[in-house]
Amino acid sequence: MREIDKVAWILLEDGRVLSTRSSGKDVWYLPGGKREPGETDLETLHREIDEELSVEVDVRGAEHLGTFTAQAHGHASDVTVRMTCYRAGYRGQLRPASEIAEMAWLGYADRHRTSPVDQLIFDHLRSADLLR
Repeated sequence: MREIDKVAWILLEDGRVLSTRSSGKDVWYLPGGKREPGETDLETLHREIDEELSVEVDVRGAEHLGTFTAQAHGHASDVTVRMTCYRAGYRGQLRPASEIAEMAWLGYADRHRTSPVDQLIFDHLRSADLLR
């Protein structure tokens, strides 16, 4: 079994969560990405969000919302993804950059449009009354 280690940013607004779609992909993902060797969770979060959405995440005020594991979308059945999620404020104007084709605010009704691990996170956010 192989595990992909990722960190995600949970940005909520009016009962919806910010999601991104990468170029050439058919599902939506929470913003974030893979850790580089030696990086902490918060270093990964800061770097990935700057690369993907051109904003600076306030990692000093970051709140850990949970860690979730599921089948990795688009990978062999023996590959899982472990997603460590943080909620944090930011500075700047959100805009897609790098491999991100578009961003959108998704509600719980959009759960089926996301990756398996994001579906678990949507369930968690819904049960915490954070996602409509």
